[in-house]
Amino acid sequence: MIDGRTGFEIAVIGMAARFPGANNVDEFWANLRAGRETISVFSDEELAASGVGPETYNRPNYVRAAGVLGDVEAFDAAFFGMSPREAEKTDPQHRLFLECAWQAMEHAGYDPAAYPGQAGVYAGVGLNTYFLKMAHVVSLETLDY
Repeated sequence: MIDGRTGFEIAVIGMAARFPGANNVDEFWANLRAGRETISVFSDEELAASGVGPETYNRPNYVRAAGVLGDVEAFDAAFFGMSPREAEKTDPQHRLFLECAWQAMEHAGYDPAAYPGQAGVYAGVGLNTYFLKMAHVVSLETLDY
């Protein structure tokens, strides 16, 4: 140990995240400072158009609000070396994760291809059930990349 250093030090120099009403960390903090509400509240017409029936949205305990992320359909599969079919089969949360990982590098001002040292993105994840819900729609045999 030299000067109290262990060799395992890291520096957080860039961040990325997606939130309802904010496509990056700077927009998120601006929303917080402004006291801006970013949760969407849906009308009967919007709920019906999304496939929610009146027997559901007329219940007194039905919550007509949700956090909606913007630009989720704008994933650039080719940029990440994926075919359009592979991107279609990829969990939407994984697509957002890839975008955020790249955005964190940009936020830090690093081009991983040009940086001479080691640079990485640290992230967390929790269990989701997207694939389980999609298993009835797509069988593993049809996943031809």
